[in-house]
Amino acid sequence: MLKKLDILILRSFIGPFIVTFFITLFVLVMQFFWLYMDELIGKGLGIWMIIQLLFYMSTTMVPLALPLGILLASIMTFGNMGENFELVAIKSAGISLLRFMRPLLLFIILIGGLGFLFNNNVIPYANLKALSLLYDLRNSKPTFNIRAGQFNKDIDGFSIRVGEKDKDGKTIRNIMIYDHTSGLGNDNVVLAKQGEMIPSEDKHYLVFRLKDGWRYQEKVGSSNNGSTAYQYYRMHFKQWDKVFDLSSFKINRTNESLFKDAYQMMDVFQLTERIDSFKRYELKLSLNLGVYLSPNLFVMAEDSLQNKLINNLPSAVARKYQSSFINCVPDTIRQRVIQAALGNIRNGKGVIDISANDKKIQQDNYLQFNIEWHRKFTLSFACVLLFLIGAPLGAIIRKGGIGMPIVVAVLFFVVFHIMSITGEKLAKTETLPAWLGMWLATAMLLPIAFVLINQARNDSQLFNKEWYIRLLQKLSFKKQA
Repeated sequence: MLKKLDILILRSFIGPFIVTFFITLFVLVMQFFWLYMDELIGKGLGIWMIIQLLFYMSTTMVPLALPLGILLASIMTFGNMGENFELVAIKSAGISLLRFMRPLLLFIILIGGLGFLFNNNVIPYANLKALSLLYDLRNSKPTFNIRAGQFNKDIDGFSIRVGEKDKDGKTIRNIMIYDHTSGLGNDNVVLAKQGEMIPSEDKHYLVFRLKDGWRYQEKVGSSNNGSTAYQYYRMHFKQWDKVFDLSSFKINRTNESLFKDAYQMMDVFQLTERIDSFKRYELKLSLNLGVYLSPNLFVMAEDSLQNKLINNLPSAVARKYQSSFINCVPDTIRQRVIQAALGNIRNGKGVIDISANDKKIQQDNYLQFNIEWHRKFTLSFACVLLFLIGAPLGAIIRKGGIGMPIVVAVLFFVVFHIMSITGEKLAKTETLPAWLGMWLATAMLLPIAFVLINQARNDSQLFNKEWYIRLLQKLSFKKQA
């Protein structure tokens, strides 16, 4: 019987889990597009480019969608069973809630393990592809689009105005082209009554085939007496082709090796190695600081020859020497000694400032890599934690479907997400250690999970409105008595 129940609970969970996971993933990806829509619209993205961006970004959203999908599915599964009195029948047969949850708990632990492998091996590669592609798309120019009656300056060095543009998108009239490539202003102007816009086969060039027009050009030279001379040219043409280079509008892919050293693109072993290198470098920086400062500092040891000579001086002279060294320096070289001392102090301060800035940069990088290292593990534990919250919540609510379960699930997930972000912010500002900040949400919600499990075992009426009505009636009756 228990094996049948195990299969029953697994079948009841897997269906809602797959649906809720993909719905959650879709919502998160759409949220990403809403965030970057203004920067991507008008870039002339092809279908294949959009598919690539969707695939890589949806992959990077899995660590956020997986825990929420588990939470929703667990609440819906146990809520449906509670609403259909299946949980009551199971408990009446002598099977405890914890025993009934055991196969699902093992299944969630398996998902958490697979989630760790996915987060450790697939996510770095997906981050590399997604972030490099997003960087290239955000920094690419919008597609070249000429509108009638407006000046277009998208092509560097040219200002183009088309008076009329036919519906075919090619025929244009009353064309005006200002060529500013010389850097001398409006010294080269082309006017034409009509023409055609003809793109090349590889889309790298755009040909303006102009008809019945004039070219006006101004050239600056020098006359025989050395003064500046201006020459003006005017040329009429029946047909003339003006070729524009559109290569700057093409999306150029950046070398992905430039992004591979970022912490988002590393697995646990690479992060561990980088964290150890930061620790070694910090130790090396502290040791080298003394070496860098030694040329600018002079310290007399107790057994040094200078100290022995001072001790052999008469007491009045020795006190004068010890109280102020500069008083013992001859007047002829005193200013030079002061300048040399000030120079050494400035050099020492510069060395200390450079070392302090270097240490601050290394410390910030160390925190980023350390936080990312802990993030690799928090996903797996988040899956288990949210299941331990969702399963007893569903048993307590006793409501299936997509009404109350979704409201409660979203509420708990928002709390979990806010606490996770808060812990990460506290870790980045060094208010909390990195390990404590990244595990703060898990540590604070785990006791709540145990409380909910205990309430579900005791058939709590926490979400039963009738229980609250009876409680208020009892309180009002006591007051009247």
